Amino acid sequence: MQTLDLAVLRTLIAVVESGSFAAAARRIGRSESAVSLQLKRLEEQIGEAVFVRNGKQMTLTGAGARLVGYARRLLDLNDEALAVSEKSIDGTVTLGVPHDVAETWLPAVICGFRRSHPSATLKVIEGRSAILQSRLADGQIDLAVVLTATRPANALWSANLPMVWIGRSDFHLKKNEPLQLAAFDPPCFFRAAAIASLEGADIGWSIGHASNTLPDLWSAVSLGLGVAVRTPAAVPPGLTVLDGRRGLPDLPPLHVSLCGPPVEFKKPAVDCLRVILEECLAVSIHAAA
Repeated sequence: MQTLDLAVLRTLIAVVESGSFAAAARRIGRSESAVSLQLKRLEEQIGEAVFVRNGKQMTLTGAGARLVGYARRLLDLNDEALAVSEKSIDGTVTLGVPHDVAETWLPAVICGFRRSHPSATLKVIEGRSAILQSRLADGQIDLAVVLTATRPANALWSANLPMVWIGRSDFHLKKNEPLQLAAFDPPCFFRAAAIASLEGADIGWSIGHASNTLPDLWSAVSLGLGVAVRTPAAVPPGLTVLDGRRGLPDLPPLHVSLCGPPVEFKKPAVDCLRVILEECLAVSIHAAA
């Protein structure tokens, strides 16, 4: 017997209420392609089209309208069931996340945690993975999502995600000219991976733009100051993933890991956040991979 995924049903409701895949993606903190993929799989699961598409206009089919009604009821029941334990789940949880996660998957996590456990407080700290691991070891944060070359020893959950070159659609690697990179200052996992891949392919490089924030990095790439290496989770509008036909070398995968203390040391609120994080990361990474 098949079971409907509540996360997918939340995506369906977000599309219906916001009116488009793009608006729904911003609302739930996922990429537009991830939203499209979720709804495609939902249609395959129920064996019916959910929307009729006419250009940018989307209209619910009869089956889609009936499904939305069931989706709202299922989600309401889910929230009511979670509310049974609300009084016992309180306290403050501090979560550390890299910039990429903060701008893509984090909003859905925050929304889910606050809706399920309104008595608890969630504090979020952004930073680079190495710094987050250090703060986790010092007890300054409770959980951390990190991006690393190998699975960390303190990982509670981990998955592979590809790294990709991202640039303007008109980019082409020029012969006898160094490739201009847009990257964070070291230490930066993505910067190190880009340089290692270029040097392994005997391709010259230079830093065309150094940044400390992700919005600034994307702005530099949009202006043609360099190409960047990140994950394919959320490629900004106007930029594209640069495949092998552009002359760029392959990149290794990375590990996306949720790290924290052993189970026996966790507070109830920390464990609740861990469950929500694992669900959101699993769905988002599967859609982005």
